[in-house]
Amino acid sequence: MSSKAAVATKAVHTHAASAAQQQPAHASVWPPLTEEFPYIYVNGQMLPKNKAMVSVYDHGLLYGDGIFEGIRIYNGKIFKLKQHMDRLYRCADQIRLKIPVDRDEMIAIQRECITRNNIPDGYIRLVVTRGYGGLGLDPRRCPTPAVICIADQIRLYAPEFYETGMRVIVANRPKTPVACLDPRIKSLNYLNNILAKCEAIDFGCDEVIMLNLDGFVTEGSGDNIFMVKGGTLYTPPSEDGILEGVTREFVKKDLCSALGLTCIEKHLRLDDLLTADEAFLTGTAAELIAVSQIDQHDGKGTITKATKIGHGEGPITKKLRMKFREIVTGPNVPEA
Repeated sequence: MSSKAAVATKAVHTHAASAAQQQPAHASVWPPLTEEFPYIYVNGQMLPKNKAMVSVYDHGLLYGDGIFEGIRIYNGKIFKLKQHMDRLYRCADQIRLKIPVDRDEMIAIQRECITRNNIPDGYIRLVVTRGYGGLGLDPRRCPTPAVICIADQIRLYAPEFYETGMRVIVANRPKTPVACLDPRIKSLNYLNNILAKCEAIDFGCDEVIMLNLDGFVTEGSGDNIFMVKGGTLYTPPSEDGILEGVTREFVKKDLCSALGLTCIEKHLRLDDLLTADEAFLTGTAAELIAVSQIDQHDGKGTITKATKIGHGEGPITKKLRMKFREIVTGPNVPEA
């Protein structure tokens, strides 16, 4: 090795060691990259986790060019499978991505991951990227899209928050406008959401409320939002800049119908949310979770306003959550 190369190698090692020393104590690698399980489907192969890799030239990595679905498994059934597949293939069409397997094969891949890893209750992350290509944005350089399916476990929030409700913060960062990148496309480009979530982390929260450029409530970084006022549910319409969540749809149509509740899509200002009787978030990973406090900040590290919402989990939110759990833990988990 030349002296210049040795110096360069030493500098890289020194920088890496210094960076490692600066990491906070909780910044451990998760999940461990040395584990064999679960087995993961990657482009036609079922591989142990420590060998499940994609190329560094994959446009999903290089440019966030792809789509994904997060899907729940309950009692061995894939919850609302048809809706997830409908959205996956619709989003693929919207970004001009031809998924290389048909719907029946995509479903078979998911079931194989569930069986191979013996996961009767868990979470599926289904990813389709533009695939391996050259440097540069041109999607024509990626001849074959990549398909990845992970069946594993997920937990977003502490279990006690499902009883007490959770504190969230209003993000100063606005939601990406629909005309720029429609949030109804569940793409791999989630940087807008992640930067908003960083605001929550700065103030010790796990989730945010995002507003659009017109000041209307949209959603959280990874969850849809509902509010309850006078016994009626309200949720933002999709044109305000939200993902059309599968759990959101299940609450609106199935759960509200089962409990005799009315749900209305409505443009919501922040003041509407702050004066709600109850508020809650929905998502595949989150399921249903109450919001008990909404904080606002000045962007400089100071909370300017803290608003309590009800008294923890409100009665309507609890009814909805209990009905949801009754259905997904029962013998007839809906796949359609």
